[in-house]
Amino acid sequence: MGDPAGVGPELCVRALNDPELRKIAQLVVFGDAEVLKEAASATGQLFDSPVSDDSQWSTSSDSFVVDLCAIEPSHFKPGTISASTGQASYEYIDAAIRAAQDGSVDAVSTAPISKEALCLAGLDYPGHTEIFAERDGSKRWCMMQYSEAITCTFVTVHCGYADVPALLTQERILDVIQLSAEALSEIRGRPPKVVVCGLNPHAGEAGLFGEGEEDSVIRPAVDAARRAGIDVEGPIPADTAFVATKRAATDVFVCMYHDQGHIPVKALAFDSAVNTTLGLAIIRTSVDHGTALDIAWQGKADQGSLFQAVRLAAEIHCARQSEARAENRS
Repeated sequence: MGDPAGVGPELCVRALNDPELRKIAQLVVFGDAEVLKEAASATGQLFDSPVSDDSQWSTSSDSFVVDLCAIEPSHFKPGTISASTGQASYEYIDAAIRAAQDGSVDAVSTAPISKEALCLAGLDYPGHTEIFAERDGSKRWCMMQYSEAITCTFVTVHCGYADVPALLTQERILDVIQLSAEALSEIRGRPPKVVVCGLNPHAGEAGLFGEGEEDSVIRPAVDAARRAGIDVEGPIPADTAFVATKRAATDVFVCMYHDQGHIPVKALAFDSAVNTTLGLAIIRTSVDHGTALDIAWQGKADQGSLFQAVRLAAEIHCARQSEARAENRS
């Protein structure tokens, strides 16, 4: 459900009420029923979904809410950051991960949370991605921002720019290239074209800019990926990587840091992009926007990214099922 004070509750109600989305998947919302009811009332929506508690799952084939009773509507103010909403949002995430790990759900799509609220609650995570990676026990993972218009994956994400160069290693970059190729192959059903961005202006301009990161770590990773059979190009200058002709010929761009890829993704696909964590045993997708506290509980939030996140999660699940059936037949 995301942070209770943000747009997550009203978007989840819209998802539960959407007949087309419910044709794609049985929706299970991990959150607080009373919060969803209050958010629905505040935004002029109907909330009549079945409710179960966390210890007794509904046997209904219809969509429903797992009521975790993590926070009362009277204990927070919509649009306001607080420790209590940070703690509640973590409890929703925890329950959803447990359900995915024990097979109760096939995939998890997350509504937005507040990193500041998590911090106020004493939870030392910069975001969803790191929580899922830690709980999954994955040593090889990365963030992907996916859309039909543009798709980017990230070698580093939630860190300061001054920290980025030291975090770039050949092993890490190769992992992200391979994860990117695997994910796009799964989603699109064919080997993808991968483009890797440089770190410095003009991709280092033959060593004139930066500390030689392009030649010392990025290019060797690209060469290793190419030897492994991946159709990959780079490192190329990031200022020309995302022009229309290049995007048309590229399935996924591997970016060295957060804004290198998030800026073009949000400029081109703000309402449709989906945040996905690659390398996990479970399927996890998410909205590509924040809690939007300034418009929370006002009925103004766009549901496009959440709906796309659910669709992509269902698509990946179906692709994996098809692949498993094919392997069993062989």
